[in-house]
Amino acid sequence: MAGSRDSATPAETPSETTTRLRPVPAGPAPDPADTPAAASAAPDPALSWSAPTVPGGTLGAARPFVSFGEPEGYDRHARPRPLGGRLRTHTLAAAVCLVLGAGLVTGAVTGSWLAGDSEDGDARSAYTAAGDLWHSVPVDRLFPPTVQGQGAGPGGADRTWVRIAVAPDGNCENAFDPLLRKALAPVGCRRLLRATYTDATQSHVTTVGLLFAKADAAAMTSLADRFEKEGLGRRTDLMPLPYAAEDTAAAGFGTRQRASWTVSVLTDAPVVVYAVSGWADGRTVDEPQSAEEATEPDATTAPAQAGLGHEARGLADRVARALRKNAGPATERPS
Repeated sequence: MAGSRDSATPAETPSETTTRLRPVPAGPAPDPADTPAAASAAPDPALSWSAPTVPGGTLGAARPFVSFGEPEGYDRHARPRPLGGRLRTHTLAAAVCLVLGAGLVTGAVTGSWLAGDSEDGDARSAYTAAGDLWHSVPVDRLFPPTVQGQGAGPGGADRTWVRIAVAPDGNCENAFDPLLRKALAPVGCRRLLRATYTDATQSHVTTVGLLFAKADAAAMTSLADRFEKEGLGRRTDLMPLPYAAEDTAAAGFGTRQRASWTVSVLTDAPVVVYAVSGWADGRTVDEPQSAEEATEPDATTAPAQAGLGHEARGLADRVARALRKNAGPATERPS
C-alpha cells in the first residue's frame, strides 16, 4: 500500500543496478562492557606493579615474576642470540689471561733471580773450595803417583809420568826467582805445593807446582790478562825453579838444567799452575824455550826436538784437570 512506505524514499525503478541502502530501525544501544573487545581491552590487575596478591580466584596465586631480557646479538648467520653468556665468558677469559700473564712474568723474573743467585753462589763456592784444596785433599789426588798423558807428546804420542818426589808444602819464600816472584806478588801466596815426575824412560824430569793465591777472582783475571798481553809466560827471566830431590832421577835438576816451562794463571780458581822440564842426566841448556813456543810444529831448538815443551805443558794440563775435578763440577774446564 502506498501509504505504508516512507514518502521520502523513492521506489526502485527497473533501470537501477545498485540496491540502495535502507535505514536501520532504531533500537536500544548495547552496553560496551558486555562486548568481548571491551573485556579484552580492560587492564588486568594482576599485571599492575601495585596490584595486591589475591589468593585463589581468577587472578592466580601470586604476582608474576618480571625479569629483564638479556641483550641480543647476531651470529654469523644473522640469527639473534643472547649476549650475556658471551660477555661473561669473555670477561672470565680476560681475567684468567691477566692472572696467568702476571704469574708468568713474575715467575720468569723470580726464576731469573733465583737462577742467577744459584749460578753465582755455585761459582763462588767452587772458587772458595779450590782455594782450600791444599789442606783438604790428599796429595795423591792433586799429584797422582802416575799421570797418563794420552796424546800429550810430540805428534800426538801418548805420555806416562811417574812421580818421584813431593816437596813439603810451604810458603813461596825462595821458591821463585826474584822477577817471577815480583810478577806473581799481586795475587799473594797462601801455600805452595810441588812434585817432580819423570817420563816412562826416565830421560826427562819435570817439576809441577800449584801456587794457592790469596786473591779473589777479579785479581786472578787481571793477572791472567797481564800474562797474556805482555807475554810474561815466554820470558826466560820468569822461568819457575825446579824441585831437585836427592836420590832420585831429578837430583841434578838445577837452574842451569831448565829447558822448557809453562805458567798458567787460572781464573776459575785462586791457583797458579806451572811446570818446568829438563833432561834427567843433568845436562845444561843454553837456549831454554817456553812450552808455548817449543810445541809449535816448526820449532827446531833442542828442547823442542826432545819434546820437553810437551813434557811441561802436558803435565801441567793434567794436574790442572785434577785440581778442577777435586774442586767440583762448577770449575771443570776442557783443556
